[in-house]
Amino acid sequence: MKTTKINRLISTAVLAVFCMSAVNAQQTENWPTYGGNLASQRYAELDQINADNFGNLQLAWKLDTNSLGPRPDTLYSATPLYVNGTVYTTAGTRRAVVALDPATGEMRWMHSEDEGARGTAGARQGAGRGVAYWASEDGSQERIIYVTPGYRMLALDAKTGIPDPTFGDNGAVDLKQNFDQEIDPQGGNIGLNATPLVVGNVVVVGAAHRPAGSPETTWDVRGYVRGFDVRTGERLWIFHTIPQANEFGYDSWQDGAADNNGNTGMWAQMSADADLGLVYLPVEMPSADYNGFNRPGDGLYGESLVAVDVNTGERRWHYQTVHHGLWDYDLPSAPILFDMQTDGRTIKALAQPTKSAFLFVLNRETGEPIWPIEERPVPQSDSPFEQTSPTQPFPTWPLPFDRQGFSGEVLNDLTPELFAEAQEVMSQFDIGPLYTPPAVDGPNAKNGTLMLPGDVGGANWPGGSLDPETNRLYIHSHSAVFTLRNIPADLEPFDPGPGGRVAEAAAAPRPPVGLGAPGGLGAPGGLRRVSTFLQGSIPMIKPPYDRITAYDMNTGEMLWQKAHSTTPDNMRNHPALAGLDVDRLGTYGRIFIGTLVTRSLVIAGEGGVHTNEAGEEVALLRAYDKATGEDIPGRVEMPAKQTGSPMTYMHEGKQYILVAVSQSGANAGAQLLAYALP
Repeated sequence: MKTTKINRLISTAVLAVFCMSAVNAQQTENWPTYGGNLASQRYAELDQINADNFGNLQLAWKLDTNSLGPRPDTLYSATPLYVNGTVYTTAGTRRAVVALDPATGEMRWMHSEDEGARGTAGARQGAGRGVAYWASEDGSQERIIYVTPGYRMLALDAKTGIPDPTFGDNGAVDLKQNFDQEIDPQGGNIGLNATPLVVGNVVVVGAAHRPAGSPETTWDVRGYVRGFDVRTGERLWIFHTIPQANEFGYDSWQDGAADNNGNTGMWAQMSADADLGLVYLPVEMPSADYNGFNRPGDGLYGESLVAVDVNTGERRWHYQTVHHGLWDYDLPSAPILFDMQTDGRTIKALAQPTKSAFLFVLNRETGEPIWPIEERPVPQSDSPFEQTSPTQPFPTWPLPFDRQGFSGEVLNDLTPELFAEAQEVMSQFDIGPLYTPPAVDGPNAKNGTLMLPGDVGGANWPGGSLDPETNRLYIHSHSAVFTLRNIPADLEPFDPGPGGRVAEAAAAPRPPVGLGAPGGLGAPGGLRRVSTFLQGSIPMIKPPYDRITAYDMNTGEMLWQKAHSTTPDNMRNHPALAGLDVDRLGTYGRIFIGTLVTRSLVIAGEGGVHTNEAGEEVALLRAYDKATGEDIPGRVEMPAKQTGSPMTYMHEGKQYILVAVSQSGANAGAQLLAYALP
């Protein structure tokens, strides 16, 4: 591996170690983990920036990432850390790690790995979500830990950026080794965008794969989760997300399917309760995403939240949110931990956001639901090869934070003409409630099943944020439709074993409705894509297309919900909407927006751009009143859409808000923006 380093040594005093052991412990200045603390609350007890002055924010500095990789980044999703007077983050499509001056953005050091063919073969490319931080108990060692595109874990000296030779092999652990399976060292469908999670002296690492919509084989790399000694890089434990024959959950895979399938990784962020000694693993579904021909049974630990002992990896409890999934409803984000206050007592709780727009609220000690979760009958597949689960778990409380299932009630009714057109488009598809299976091809088949939420949510990898002082939770979601169709219905049974081909039985997943131009899709079987845009650029479902929802997690009550993003130009200026107030319909499509909570504000950037009065393309960084959801006055205009979840810190008496933004097209590229008061 070729290594490039730019090092500028800065002499700083070592401050106290701050592994956030208590879930509601507050840091007043630092942001030491991706989620702000181990509880993934994304909260900072800061209010120098508040409702009275938010509109006065100015750009303090920016980091342009285009020079940190071989091509521009169009989906920069990192959340930086601020530790002991330095900002640390990944940046650029090479996934360089940089240390920055928090007041000026000046680069203190940079570390970049050129992994050659191994790096370009990695299942997850780009800058990733950021880094993790560890310090020894006496403060004599500080490390920045991250996973490369080639699936290697590096530990860098936090002051110099030089790999620490006492960790692994000269500062690196090959994550394709010691994985309880054989993987091509230069290839293999494995990688990771998420950051490792450091809990005490253990660093926990997940695994991710390429999208698995229509794979050629269901035998793939298994996404096991491992814990390593943060000082030496030695593997301490491994959790098999597809159970082996002697392990709990193996029997949930019928006909020996646990031996013949892959994926079931953990591509999302994690949370931990250091006092309980538990780390919480949000696990994705097995291959393939949209059919289960090859995997009869519920299939643990697919689409399950699993609590394991942070020191041993032993399963303490699990909760499966989808049985035998067919909708790519992976658990996408870290569960949010909080100490629930109810009836004069405290309950150690967590809330798991989902793509399906449910919040699963569980006791984080036991995994038991806080409020009832009912197993309800759901529609069954018409495929002779599919064994759909007869029921799915439905949380009865809190209420869902976005629309679920497709019916005439969700159609675009901004005008009578649009509603009539939406009805005509809907008639070409199968529709139904949440968990309606993919349509099956046949002589009289329609164009597929309309799925809402689509596989990008609801919620996605940014998750939510929580104010631990009030236990109010805030989550961004978006509404996008997806169409699914399995082909053909009369296929002869196939070999599901290692190397068994399933292309002929694969689902034909379609992009979220409204993305891309109508026309041929090139899907298996030559399926024809039907445009589900109305009037060329207006979605067939009614707005808003993205929103923020607030809950009181002591009671589960929804406090407020409102549209978030400014309507993009192609809808706002459309003749079909002339004369209507369409300023705040939201942004439609694949948008991933994280929220930030401070002592007085909820802050989030928009997922799309629009043209301002000066003729410039901008996206707004918005702030809301935490109690009411009312807009805070002031327009903070960013040059591109938010693609990384924001964070904040206090440095030398000044508060900063950092957010990653990206854009595509002729001006493709990504920046890290830092805002502060004049």
